[in-house]
Amino acid sequence: MKARINNSEREMADGTTIAMIAQAEGLPDRGVAIAVNGEIVQRSAWNEHVINNGDDIIILKAFCGG
Repeated sequence: MKARINNSEREMADGTTIAMIAQAEGLPDRGVAIAVNGEIVQRSAWNEHVINNGDDIIILKAFCGG
């Protein structure tokens, strides 16, 4: 199946969850938000939220600066 992560199309196995994507991307435990099709998914739901073919996933990382 195919989905987009931050505007880059990726091939994924059926049953891929947000938690699996976060681990594969090496995301930190804090300071990260993930939206699927424009809706933020709470971190507590990452293990259960299965990605579907054609989903648009945006990974947002907090950073400091001014």
